[in-house]
Amino acid sequence: MIPLREGPGAALCAPAPVAPDFVVVDVETACSRVSSICQIGVVGFRAGQEIFAYETLVDPCDDFSPFNTRIHGIRREHVAGQPNFADIHAIVDAHMAGRITVAHSFFDKGALSAACRVHARSAIETTWLDSVRVAKRAWPQLSSHRLNVLSQYLGISHKHHDALSDARAAGIVVVRAMEETGIDLAGWLTPAASRSSPAPRPAADGPLKGHRIAILGAARDGVLACMLAQAGARVVASVGTTTTILVVASDQPFGRFAHASPAYRRADELRRNGSPIEIVDEETLRHRIGAPTAGSPRASAKA
Repeated sequence: MIPLREGPGAALCAPAPVAPDFVVVDVETACSRVSSICQIGVVGFRAGQEIFAYETLVDPCDDFSPFNTRIHGIRREHVAGQPNFADIHAIVDAHMAGRITVAHSFFDKGALSAACRVHARSAIETTWLDSVRVAKRAWPQLSSHRLNVLSQYLGISHKHHDALSDARAAGIVVVRAMEETGIDLAGWLTPAASRSSPAPRPAADGPLKGHRIAILGAARDGVLACMLAQAGARVVASVGTTTTILVVASDQPFGRFAHASPAYRRADELRRNGSPIEIVDEETLRHRIGAPTAGSPRASAKA
């Protein structure tokens, strides 16, 4: 059993005596259904310091996938006798509702929304801030903005795929980004002016000629998009009925849970309904068309 833990100077489950500037949430799930929350951590920050932490294991009322268990180590016997999401909804809502809530990618947002629906609880009304987007803007030079990579770069003590540790680390990332850039929370909530260019035009010929490819986790005008266009593909903005391939970029922010992203779920739904759309990872597609692997000098240079 993983016990509930307190943050510095805070009560265990009650809201902090001083309202946080923002809270951070992270969840682990038991299987591919994003509603299957089996652990949750919530951490509150004020003036750059942690002021409370809440963590509990959760009975997901669902199956445990060996794939998920290998990642976070939580098994069915660990959640025996633990509350289900309906039992803790009021506590989570008290910590998050009406506040700015940070999550490292919006996997956690989708998981909480799905759990509310499955357990017949009201949606948690909060203002979401994606710390992946914050990190990409604060440290654009990094090749990856996954939480474990950021923690190593910033010297944050971090146990990956532990909900409380992940929430705490994501909060510190936001604090450090504010210090690094001088952008306050209000600034981070305002989308940066888009500087992206249109998708590159497809070459007249190439191994991907005729394909309409959507990209999960990389810019539509970035290095991967240029490589696809040079191979003859038309890079599209989103997954639709005419999309032939969804390519999962090597640096996409969902990590091993890319299958929970909206684009992946849409592509999978189309595929199950008979659409010929294919879902492939970036390295597989590069190998298929004879392109250099991501990160190699040739792959890193735009045409």
